[in-house]
Amino acid sequence: MADNEAVIRDFIAAWSRLDAAELAAFFTEDGVYHNMPARPVAGRASVQAFIAGFAKDWTQTTWDIVNIVARGDVVIAERLDRTRVGDRPVDLPCCGVFEMQDGRIRVWRDYFDLGTYRAALGA
Repeated sequence: MADNEAVIRDFIAAWSRLDAAELAAFFTEDGVYHNMPARPVAGRASVQAFIAGFAKDWTQTTWDIVNIVARGDVVIAERLDRTRVGDRPVDLPCCGVFEMQDGRIRVWRDYFDLGTYRAALGA
């Protein structure tokens, strides 16, 4: 349990480097990322491409953990994602649910309000 929590803490910290390959390496080979406003993406290569695509205009991001709990192979992390898209700041409250397998992310479901993200961008 503590190891799974540590992996997710490391994963959250890694986002600040905006390296899609590094982030995808946290997933199992057949891992799934379900960014709730979009369809689930399966497979490490697809997860990497998806992350690279939506974060391509990000110039900076820091994710603050508000609460994190772990039980067995499940870790839940409530966060405040502080991102700059170009020169626009976006502060987005999120909650990620991670299902772990052998120290890697097997499934990640991320919940947030897409309207909050779009409003910050002026969309």
